Amino acid sequence: MKFPFTQPPAQRARSSRWLVPVLLVLLFLAVLIWLPWQARQMEATERQEQLIADTLWVEQTLRFELARSEEALGALAADLVARPPAPEALQARLRQMFSNGHELVRVSWYGPDGALRETHGAAPPAALPAATLLAAQVAGATRSGRYSEPYGASAATPGLLDYYLPLYANGKPAGSLVATYSLQVLLDETVPWWFAQDNALTLLDRDDHAVARRAAGGPGRGVYTHRRELDLPGALVVLSTDSVKRAPQLLPNLLVGSVIVLALGLVLSLATLWRHISRTLAAESALRQQMAFRTAMENSLITGLRARDLEGRVTYVNRAFCEIVGVPAEQLVGRKPPMPYWAPEVLSEYEERFQSVLSGTVVPQFETVFQRPDGQRVPVLVYEAPLVDADGRQTGWMSSIQDITDRKRAEELNRQQQEKLETSARLATMGEMSSMLAHELNQPLAAISSYTAGALNVLERSTQAGEPVNTGRLRHALEQARQQAQRAGQIIRSVHEFVKKREPRREPVTIQDVVEGVRALVELQARQAGVALRVELPPGLPRVEADRLMLEQVLLNLTRNAVEAMHDTPLAQRVLRIAAAHADGMVTVSVIDRGHGIAPEVAAGLFSPFYSTKLDGMGMGLSICRTAIEFHGGTLSHAPNPGGGTVFSFALPVQAAGGALG
Repeated sequence: MKFPFTQPPAQRARSSRWLVPVLLVLLFLAVLIWLPWQARQMEATERQEQLIADTLWVEQTLRFELARSEEALGALAADLVARPPAPEALQARLRQMFSNGHELVRVSWYGPDGALRETHGAAPPAALPAATLLAAQVAGATRSGRYSEPYGASAATPGLLDYYLPLYANGKPAGSLVATYSLQVLLDETVPWWFAQDNALTLLDRDDHAVARRAAGGPGRGVYTHRRELDLPGALVVLSTDSVKRAPQLLPNLLVGSVIVLALGLVLSLATLWRHISRTLAAESALRQQMAFRTAMENSLITGLRARDLEGRVTYVNRAFCEIVGVPAEQLVGRKPPMPYWAPEVLSEYEERFQSVLSGTVVPQFETVFQRPDGQRVPVLVYEAPLVDADGRQTGWMSSIQDITDRKRAEELNRQQQEKLETSARLATMGEMSSMLAHELNQPLAAISSYTAGALNVLERSTQAGEPVNTGRLRHALEQARQQAQRAGQIIRSVHEFVKKREPRREPVTIQDVVEGVRALVELQARQAGVALRVELPPGLPRVEADRLMLEQVLLNLTRNAVEAMHDTPLAQRVLRIAAAHADGMVTVSVIDRGHGIAPEVAAGLFSPFYSTKLDGMGMGLSICRTAIEFHGGTLSHAPNPGGGTVFSFALPVQAAGGALG
């Protein structure tokens, strides 16, 4: 028969094994808690005893200072009774006393009739204070010096203390000496700075009213305090000290706190271990289920996964990777490079990257080409990351591989469409400029015709007259004809370079070359519209890595828009500026006009394809410009011109290894 609430023997044995360490840990914690408390009590007692000793030392120092002054006054009194010095000698002696005791405020000598005979320091009062008169009565009765009670203290003024010394000659009263002390100066001059920095000191009178204070380190905290009476005949003055230190903390140092934390961690570890034993089998079962789930998940991915150890040996591939390379997992796992899916044309690239992997230097992301057994090339995007075990040690590399065949095909199609669009835009631009080109070419051709006709006339007149040919005039005419022919040829070459179709070619170019390449066409547009062209290019602009023809197209489109924007601008203000600057690793080119500007509602869709404010515009110019600039890693933006009009700017990164040009 089984009784309820009865534990099996095995369970009772496990409970007893855990009971002893738990009790030991609890005892250890109790000791650790008691030790800081005991240390705190000992530290508090030590601080209080130290404060008492320091207060006693300060009290003795104050009393010594006053006693020294008493002796000096006694010696002076004896001299005044026996052989009074001359007034000058008396004043010199008083000055010496004041220099030795800065706490002295005033020393006065009164005759037997109470009349003031000599004084030094502050002006004496018209009548002695009541506290001083009381001290004088006691001093006369005892025939010895007496201190008065402190007087004159207020919230803003420290208290004063008088010392009344009666004088006697042959047993008869011969006057008195009255010395006045500043209790605040006595504290400031006598108490060391280090003691005042750690304690707030106060001198109290008989009624516990403060007559002087010194608290260099701030007010006391009321934790460690002590009171000590100054042994002054006839006066009750109490020295009160209040330490600025706090009470010691329960955990006095980091070591004790760390031990307590470790002990608490030990208790937590015991509890965790208790639970860990019961969860081990459940964890193993969950791990098997997780492994099965992860395998199914990896096999359902279209992203290839590949794991390699530190020697480059393949340790794992999933089904998607095998489908990408066309090689089964059995032929890949455990194999070291070279791999069967490496394409011959990039074999050196594979070897170089593999050596980098072995040295621990890995490119996190790169594109390459794999080759299937049938020879088909597969462009892929590879991501590399360190493979770390449970102990944090790197055991290899994990790669995820994406087949980017469709993306490459789409990029190529987009590139072709973009190229066609740019070519169409260039042809459209040249179509709009055809009438201006005809007019511009007509001028040099007409000049050539005129100069050649003039040369023929020179030859004919010389032949008819039988005179020698005027070679100077003939050379001048032919030279002018040659220059006009070069001008026409430059215009034709600019148009040919601008409209011809070719592949984008990025190479180091300078902004000066780009501007000069289209300058003839820009000047042609500007002259036809009555616009003055100003080119402001600072010397030393660095090169940029770019396709020169694409930059020329961007510049021509921006200048054409700028010229058209100034159609309604007064003729004197039609100025087109092309400026450049270099800052922060970027070269910025600005096209600045004085036109009508851009309205806010127009600016929102300014760079959108097929958006145009012109009746006959296609809305592709600025969109193509932005695409071309972003192709080079730059930006295209616009802003209002402070002088009226618009500023279009494009910024391009400086060539990495390029230098500045003179």
